[in-house]
Amino acid sequence: MTAGSAPEDLFVAHRRLLFTVAYEMLGSAADAEDVLQESWLRWADVDGSRVRDPRAYLVRIVTRQALNRLRTLSRSREEYVGEWLPEPLLTGPDVAEDVELADSVSIAMLTVLETLAPTERAVFVLREVFDVPYGEIAEAVGKSAAAVRQIARRSREHVAARRPRVRVSRSEQRAVVERFLAALRTGRVQELMEVMAPDVVLIADGGGQAGAATAPVHGAELVAALLARPDRTVSPVWLNGAPAGRIEVGGRLAAVSVEVADGRVVRIHAVANPSKLTRLDEPAELTR
Repeated sequence: MTAGSAPEDLFVAHRRLLFTVAYEMLGSAADAEDVLQESWLRWADVDGSRVRDPRAYLVRIVTRQALNRLRTLSRSREEYVGEWLPEPLLTGPDVAEDVELADSVSIAMLTVLETLAPTERAVFVLREVFDVPYGEIAEAVGKSAAAVRQIARRSREHVAARRPRVRVSRSEQRAVVERFLAALRTGRVQELMEVMAPDVVLIADGGGQAGAATAPVHGAELVAALLARPDRTVSPVWLNGAPAGRIEVGGRLAAVSVEVADGRVVRIHAVANPSKLTRLDEPAELTR
């Protein structure tokens, strides 16, 4: 531990990183904050004179706590009402400028990570996003370095097979999102259908607390019919490092992010669960 550095100072210095690690492992800012609180209590009991690398030590604590939480959440999410989507976070331009960070915290990527087993997700996040050495990951997840290498390979293959295959430029993404939001403002079916691919998919998360489709909706005609409402306020925002939309209708709030290919929207993630929309007024502090 750095001479003269109090435990509180070191924890605060690395807090943005620790929150990002926990959030990417859990897909929930609320759960990530709980993990940080639990991690702080454990860090406060550590003999700092025996810690050579506080950053690595803290990441290890957070990973273990996040793994414990993730295993518990995996069971509860099986009983979730409808589709489960990650908690969207308001982000600033700094996140968008770090392309790898923005990709790793995107709603699309976090949704893919949800299909990994807890240990696989921890290994993938630590290795692929934060470039943590295999030996340190092994200590964090309680596996041998050789086993971690195998898990990392399987996780990479799993994610590669499921992540969006088409990468678009930031300018194209932004232009398509702007057209999509403009169509949402008018509430006209035809304008919505023109900006969406014919085989577009809408995934909505109401969590049983807000009106939302409980299964994915396929096809531009059906999706446009669901989204075509004129009585709403649509605002552009940056969510999870990408241009997105904030929608208010009838006193209810929703956050909408999209995936783009060939100049059209191909997938829509809409979060209407109010318990996941409590952080849309203050930018989240994320870093690698």
